[in-house]
Amino acid sequence: MFTGLLVYVDDVILVGSSLLEFQMVKDSLHSAFGIKDLGVLKYFLGLEVAHSTSGISLCQRKYCLDLLQEIGTLGSKPVSTPLDPALKLTLDQGKPCEDVMGYRRLVGRLLYLTHTRPDISFATQQLSQFMSQPTDMHYTAALRVLKYLKASPGLGLFFPRNTPLTLQGYSDADWAGCLDTRRSISGYCFYLGNSLISWKAKKKVTVSRSSSEAEYRALAYATCELQWLLYLLKDLRISCLKTPVLFCDSQSALHIAVNPVFHERTKHLEIDCHVVREKLQAGVVKLVPIPTALQVADIFTKPLQPRIF
Repeated sequence: MFTGLLVYVDDVILVGSSLLEFQMVKDSLHSAFGIKDLGVLKYFLGLEVAHSTSGISLCQRKYCLDLLQEIGTLGSKPVSTPLDPALKLTLDQGKPCEDVMGYRRLVGRLLYLTHTRPDISFATQQLSQFMSQPTDMHYTAALRVLKYLKASPGLGLFFPRNTPLTLQGYSDADWAGCLDTRRSISGYCFYLGNSLISWKAKKKVTVSRSSSEAEYRALAYATCELQWLLYLLKDLRISCLKTPVLFCDSQSALHIAVNPVFHERTKHLEIDCHVVREKLQAGVVKLVPIPTALQVADIFTKPLQPRIF
């Protein structure tokens, strides 16, 4: 039996496996603080929760529609991707933005929306780089994200009730993807069964000398996230049925993980990157090659054409 409490200021969510335990916890809290029981979770901090016999869905539909109405894009024509694949955002393109605070507020609200919309994670990562000195081009790109959201404001995450307890992830990198710093963009996502539970798009803190190094660094980030997820599942008393699998579309990165003595490609790598090989040898993770066309994490590293997106 397991019971967990999620507390945010004066709001509390109870999760667990026993309704009897729930009642005991609520009675205890009520005697101490005088709480109000709102029943089955339906709405929490902008997150809308819907329950059905097939599973649980999360979305931020009202939050998204309120954002569209506030910015004035509720009646705009929808677009098929958050970012224009032909446009590469840089620091000095365009004229200085007239409403800097408005741009920062907009990007901040988009960042909160990524809690249920992983499809805009890369776009918000790109836009958040220009908070200090945004231009009109950056603001236009942010408005395009809103036009993309206009097409499906209620889109979110679905967690089926009957899903295998297996953990699998996807790791990818776009070498020298940032035109201003030539740093690479890495991305990963993890599924528990058929449920997407973790994802990230992030610019590296150092410049990679080759695509192999960029992909291997992305693998290291993903491996650390995988280890944290395993710790979390253990705390929740959930055991994976099989060894977690991490998919990567770079053969050279997979070779480095097996044998770090890989000539010119590895002599510039820091020691901490070899956490991948350590976890591989310990049996914590299994690395599997995957074709680029099937690389799910590609959506977190670069703007894609509509068909691929």
